Order: sequence, then structure tokens, then C-alpha cells
Amino acid sequence: MKKIINKTDDIIEEMLRGLVASYPHLVHRVEDSRVVAKNQEKKQVALVSGGGSGHEPSHAGFVGDGMLSAAVAGDVFTSPTPDQIQIAMKEADQGEGVLLIVKNYTGDNLNFEMAQEMAEMEDIHSEIVVVDDDIAVEDSEFTAGKRGVAGTVLVHKILGDAARAGASLDELKKRGDDVVKKIKTIGLALRAATVPEVGKPGFELAEDEIEYGVGIHGEAGYRREKIQPSKELAKELTTKILADYEEQPKKVGVLVNGMGGTPLMEQFIFMNDVLNLLKEQNIAVTFHKVGNYMTSLDMEGVSLTLIDLADETLKEALESEVTTISW
Repeated sequence: MKKIINKTDDIIEEMLRGLVASYPHLVHRVEDSRVVAKNQEKKQVALVSGGGSGHEPSHAGFVGDGMLSAAVAGDVFTSPTPDQIQIAMKEADQGEGVLLIVKNYTGDNLNFEMAQEMAEMEDIHSEIVVVDDDIAVEDSEFTAGKRGVAGTVLVHKILGDAARAGASLDELKKRGDDVVKKIKTIGLALRAATVPEVGKPGFELAEDEIEYGVGIHGEAGYRREKIQPSKELAKELTTKILADYEEQPKKVGVLVNGMGGTPLMEQFIFMNDVLNLLKEQNIAVTFHKVGNYMTSLDMEGVSLTLIDLADETLKEALESEVTTISW
């Protein structure tokens, strides 16, 4: 294993120090915690998210005006604890309530719900939006039901825009649940991630193999086969996603997300193939984004997210200006 680290036990602490020290004009660290919060908080419903580390820039990279109020980091691929989440809620709350945006994994669900109960005892009102956009598998070793993956970032953006505009906690909860239904994601891996504490890839793929549908923690996908040209990979993922919609959308947004170890050159090639496929089916693409947004350490691969943008206000929310590290 070759990593730019010091001691494995210090990875999260040193990462958070480096992040905050790099962007002190945008975010600050809550003392004695793993919470990163935005500096200038106006009175609005606070948005708090988080999860295991190793998915950077999610979630601290999306803390700022127009997106998250605070993010909390757990150990690598491990949910943050309820007390750390509660600290984030207390830091972010401006008296208007807190909306928790949670990726659908058993540990995250349990810990965020527990933090919600603890916060309620301190009169911090909150709601939870669970993101389960990964259509690759219905169940996995890490979760019951579909997993939450890169589409979570689009939820941050859309709800962040609504919160900034003054939406109430109940309105954000309703909008969040509705938006999640419009987002679908599926990914593929060329090489597994190496967790520093483990020191070797999470699973083995031969040099000429890929796995479709792999999760962001290395969870199993739905098929392993020989690697194909980008056009064939794009066709597999695009077809899967479109087939999962009850009614094929006429307007969509597209997010091509790098898993951490794939160059932008390859991500743009893949995006070009996806756009050509959607054009062939007369589906208008009114929003695009390419880059590393929900990574899996150094995993090689990409995920494809589509969001139904029949509702024009969703496109406007995705395009609104924000002040964050990574959007």
C-alpha cells in the first residue's frame, strides 16, 4: 500500500485540520469534534449531513452558502457517532430546525435517528431525508434497501437552495422526499479501494475485469465481466437507469462522478458517450456535471446519476450559485 499519510490512527484528524486550514474563509471546525460548519450562518433551516470518511469531497466539501450548514465525518467507511452528529446539529441550528440528509445505510440511519432523539431533548426540532438513489442492488451487506450514493450531492444542492430561500423544515422534508424519488444512480469499478487501516484492496478484479453496480464501500455489484469500451459501459449504465423509471423522463440532469482513482479525461469520455445515448433517445439534458463528488478513496471507476428535471425549479436550484469548497 502506498498512501500519503502519517499514522493510520491520525488520518481523519489530520484530514480535517488540513481541510479547514485550507479554506478558513469558508468553514470552521467545531472544537473537539469531527464537525465542519460554515462560517456565516444566516437564520434559516440548517442542513446537516455526513457519513464515513473516504468519500471526499463529500460531505465537508459541500458546506457553505447554498448547500450544507455543517457536515460530520466518521472513521473511514464508518458512520459518525450520534454524539458527533448532535454536535453538528447544535452548531448549525439557528432556531428554525435542522434537516438531516442521510445516505441509506443501516449504521447511518441508526446513528442519525439517535442523534435526532438526543437533539429533540434540547428542543432542536429536526427531520430526516434518506437518500437511496443506487439502483444497482436492492439489498447489500451494508444496508437494507437501496444504497445512498452520488445522488446525495444533488439533494444537498437542491435542498440547500430551498433552505437559503426560506423554506420551512416541513417544506424541506417534503421536497427532499420528492427529489430523492427523481434521482437514480449506478456505478462500476475497475479497481477496488484500499482502506488505509487494511492495507490492501477491498476485493480483487483481474486486470481485464470490471464490476457493474459496485457500492461506494466496495459492496458487491450485480455482474463482473471483461472490460468494454466506454460506449458499452455507458450503454449498460444508461439503459439500467432509464429502465428503472416508471415513465422515461423527457428532461434530465446528468452527473458523472469519479470514484477517486479515475482521471477526468476518462470521466469526460464516459460523459460524452452518455450524452450521445440520451440524444439518440430524444431525452434533453439540461444540466451536466463531471468530477469527483462522492468518491470511494482510490477506487477506479465512475458512477452515473440521472435526475428527472421535468420540474424546472430543480434545474434552477442545481444552477444557483453557492460558496463551497467543492461544488
